[in-house]
Amino acid sequence: MSPARRAPRLAVWKFASCDGCQLSLLDCEDELLALVGELDIAHFLEASSAVAGGPYDLSLVEGSVTTAHDAERIREVRRLSRRLVTIGACATSGGVQALRNFADVAEFTAQVYASPEYISTLATSTPISAHVPVDFELRGCPIDKAQLIDVVVAFLLGRRPNVASTSVCTDCKRRGNVCVLVAHGTPCLGPVTHAGCGALCPSYNRGCYGCFGPMESPNTGALTAKLRAVGMGERDVDRVFRTFNVLPFEKARADG
Repeated sequence: MSPARRAPRLAVWKFASCDGCQLSLLDCEDELLALVGELDIAHFLEASSAVAGGPYDLSLVEGSVTTAHDAERIREVRRLSRRLVTIGACATSGGVQALRNFADVAEFTAQVYASPEYISTLATSTPISAHVPVDFELRGCPIDKAQLIDVVVAFLLGRRPNVASTSVCTDCKRRGNVCVLVAHGTPCLGPVTHAGCGALCPSYNRGCYGCFGPMESPNTGALTAKLRAVGMGERDVDRVFRTFNVLPFEKARADG
């Protein structure tokens, strides 16, 4: 008789983040039940204090690196992980906290904390990929749970995740939305943002905030020209791009 097959071992890790992407995984209630027996959740502190040591077949990492300790810890996580997938804007791009990269972090801490001398932090917030090799990046703030389940199943089956690289505008057209930028002059990052949310904000007559980061080959120059045409000044254009995925959008603007 052949020995019983060992279920692949999953670990979920938190770095600097709000925990929203981990909660998206917990929201996959029925989907996770379907994976019971196919997957051993060995380390997931958001869900259980019971943990098992590595190695792990798949690690999901939420959050950015903002301290020297985290820079060391992510290298250990990488060493223990056969495959490592980053989930969410913080892990894939540095997150909204990467706004510190454009300012004086010492000034920030002095304004926020009564005793800033006890705060130990780096001057920058950086994505996980800036420190270790990453096998796949799942965008979003927070991530889409259907995309997350597809990523987990893809790595279980040894295939590439089926995550589209089109823009939010594609989802707007599928839903029959009127373009808020063209029709109403509402600032919208949909033309340059990676699809994944189902065009949630434009479906409620709000402009896209770029939660899923830049799409493949975003034409930020054309969008900037359009934003200026609807009456936005340079400072306001900067603020539109500097939100959840400030680092990749700034890079796209510099390249474009």
